Amino acid sequence: MGNAKLTVGLVYGGKSGEHEVSLQTAFAVMNAFDYDKYEIIPFYISKQGLWKTGSRLTAPYSGIEQLRLDGASGDTGTALSTIFSGLSGGEKSIDVMFPLLHGTFGEDGTIQGLFEMANIPYIGAGVLASSAGMDKVIMKKLFGAAGLEQCKYCYFSAGAWKRKSHELIFGVEDRLGYPVFVKPANLGSSVGISKASDKEGLIRAVELAFRFDTKVIIEEFVDAREVEVAVLGNEEPEASVPGEIVSSGEYYDYAAKYTDGKSQMMIPAAVDPEVADRLREAAITAFRAIEGSGITRADFFLRKSDGKILINEVNTMPGFTPYSMYPLLWRETGVSYQVLLDRMIELALERYAFKQGLKYDNE
Repeated sequence: MGNAKLTVGLVYGGKSGEHEVSLQTAFAVMNAFDYDKYEIIPFYISKQGLWKTGSRLTAPYSGIEQLRLDGASGDTGTALSTIFSGLSGGEKSIDVMFPLLHGTFGEDGTIQGLFEMANIPYIGAGVLASSAGMDKVIMKKLFGAAGLEQCKYCYFSAGAWKRKSHELIFGVEDRLGYPVFVKPANLGSSVGISKASDKEGLIRAVELAFRFDTKVIIEEFVDAREVEVAVLGNEEPEASVPGEIVSSGEYYDYAAKYTDGKSQMMIPAAVDPEVADRLREAAITAFRAIEGSGITRADFFLRKSDGKILINEVNTMPGFTPYSMYPLLWRETGVSYQVLLDRMIELALERYAFKQGLKYDNE
């Protein structure tokens, strides 16, 4: 490669409810890149799903609004032909794609499938891990198969609810009791999630969740501390120090404090070294259970009654501004934001090179 710079395609925006968050992330990433090593081609996806391509950048934008690429022609065909440029045997315009999209169409495997079809390296989880990490039911089944302990849950489809809601309500009450949390199975952010404390509340919560998905999951309430661990790697993943989310009611003075207004992040979490080790081990088990690659954040409950570690979920495209939990966990583990970006690109290229060596025909 010599001294040639790598061209990184940044994809952000998107049709999900987390459009604005995605812009903030893209702005932070763009400003952290080392432009002696990388050039950037920005791809903005509007809320309507239209792709716009910006011109090649050798320095970051100065303002977040520039990310909307107002001057650029909104042409999805042009954007895709830039991404697919290497397929026809021509020169690739882009060396690696960096999807910074949260939620539907961003971390659910769909855009990862697009990059696979374009035969282009991309940062983060593959198609299978992305889909599994987005569907809370599939995720829990994989965790169960990997021997990870988790809270009790029930799930059902919209069709089943129409046919036999009484039976399903009885099943939930019998298995989980109250209170319970009701969630759409496939939404990334906390849209459509509610807590139910009785039968009427449960029916309302289920009806609400079905407005956002065709499958609903119901989980028992766990009185617990919320602890998160960042995982980085492909075949030999590493885990960060654990961090804790503390609701603003409680206030501790830990090593590092980060506030997002609603709650605080305490990094490292105040847990015994032995508990920290078990959390890190469980995070890697969860990463392998979904067949993760690149990055993942694993979220756990530490049950207050007995200190048991329960896996809650994984996030294959965790928040990625410099103030998000994922980069902060690595920062406290000794990996800066800029080094983390380098590492994620290396992992994407490494995984791509490995897959290129596989045979897809039997001749």
